[in-house]
Amino acid sequence: MACFDIDGYEPVWLSGLSTIQRAHGDRLRGLAGRRLRHVHLTWFVEYDEWLEDAPVVVDFGDERLEIRHFKFDDLSLTWNTIDPYGKANWLWGDPAEPSPLRWRHDVHPELSALEGQELLDVELLECVTRDMAGGMVALGFVFPHGRFTVFNAMDENGIEFTEPGPDFRVFRV
Repeated sequence: MACFDIDGYEPVWLSGLSTIQRAHGDRLRGLAGRRLRHVHLTWFVEYDEWLEDAPVVVDFGDERLEIRHFKFDDLSLTWNTIDPYGKANWLWGDPAEPSPLRWRHDVHPELSALEGQELLDVELLECVTRDMAGGMVALGFVFPHGRFTVFNAMDENGIEFTEPGPDFRVFRV
């Protein structure tokens, strides 16, 4: 069974900056110069809220990057396995009482404002704090008129729209 009942999606977990750079650095670097189409989030229809545990799909048209954080420092980056246009709605969870889910790309005005902009840079952001978040790797996407970061919000995804703070060391891929 696919993760979150998303057809074709199976996360591949990695930890640590150097491991993630080796596995995905070239492909992440190849996103620079592409125009952002949408950032798709999995939406709980019943509760009208983002399912933060599910992957974030960053769609550049011919390339879709699927990002999911897990535990304290596990990160899965997969490519082109999720089609957020093919199955608009689906059911997930307890078979007796499944939750209806759907893809949404209109949740955050900050993300909508980036649509159509050319990606300038992708950043790997390593958390340098001395707590359980230390070593976690986030992804930053830099555009001419804004940015967003998908980070580990302690066992789920989080999204920020500001420059990385002093808790992160920035590595441009």
